[in-house]
Amino acid sequence: MTRYEFLKSAGFSGAALMALLTSCVREDDKYVNALTVTPDNTTTGTATTAGTVTTAVSGIITTEELNKITSTKAKIDLTSTTYAKLKTVGGYMIVSNIVIALSKANTYIAATVTCSHEPKKQMIYYNNEWYCTAHGARFSLTGAGLNGNARAGLKVYKVATDGKTLVVY
Repeated sequence: MTRYEFLKSAGFSGAALMALLTSCVREDDKYVNALTVTPDNTTTGTATTAGTVTTAVSGIITTEELNKITSTKAKIDLTSTTYAKLKTVGGYMIVSNIVIALSKANTYIAATVTCSHEPKKQMIYYNNEWYCTAHGARFSLTGAGLNGNARAGLKVYKVATDGKTLVVY
């Protein structure tokens, strides 16, 4: 169900509906969907936009487009055996204080390693959510808190790839 369909089913219409639909959109909400990796290492995805960066319909952007991404937090060579864990669904690694994982949905995701409940650097990817091993705070993949220790939410990052390099920004 889309946000439009949900709001319509809740009884919103006309100007109120339009106000709600446009109130939550920010320019930085436009981002590149993460690469989807199938078991045979082919890729799929959808076309979206990140400023001037546009993904191809296959889900992989070109290296040139990948290099246009600004404010890069981490850059990973996916062909390196150092990052082999990122080729396995459920696998994760901590790089530059960022937890990077290949989710159950076969998409790359990334979040800060520092929990918002207490500044402990013990966030991991576990059971298709972000989990703090220090005190059990649980967060959705979008960073929303899932229990009392996670009320403040978690910083998640955008991810893009050209199939060989993964960029977290």
